[in-house]
Amino acid sequence: MLFATALTADSMSANFANPRRFAAFNQLGREVMKVATARAVKPIGFNGFDPAAFAPDATLQASRDSIAALAEFNRHTAKTHSGIYRDLAVRKRRTEVDPQIGTIARLGDQIGIATPAISRLVDLIHDIEAGRRPMSETTFEALLEVCDTR
Repeated sequence: MLFATALTADSMSANFANPRRFAAFNQLGREVMKVATARAVKPIGFNGFDPAAFAPDATLQASRDSIAALAEFNRHTAKTHSGIYRDLAVRKRRTEVDPQIGTIARLGDQIGIATPAISRLVDLIHDIEAGRRPMSETTFEALLEVCDTR
C-alpha cells in the first residue's frame, strides 16, 4: 500500500483518506493476504494495518476500518511521505519494488493466484522510475483500472 501512495505527490494520510483510492488499497491488501494465506504466511499488523481486514473472508467494512486507521496513524507522524516516494521524487532513484512487492506476484503465479493490482503497481513504479509516467492522479487511476471498484 505504501508503494501505491508513491504514485502521487499526496501524503500517505491523504492517499489513505481518499475514498476514491480505497479500491486500490483494498485490492492490494486482499491480493497480498490471498498469497500469504495460500503459502501459510501470517503477516503482522502495524501502524493501523490489520492483516485480518484483508483476509479472503473479511468484510469491506473491516478493510475500510483498517485503511482509515492507516490514514489516522499517518496523519500524526512527522514523516508525511514514504521512503518510496522520497526515492522517486527526491533522490530520483530506483525503489525496492521488485524484491518487496514483485516477489508477491511471482509467489502468487507459482501457485496459480492472480495478482493484477500488485502486478500493475510494480509496472507503474517502474514507469515512474524510468520517467515514462509522472507521479500523478492519472498514474493512480491506471492502478484503479485493474481494481474491483464495487
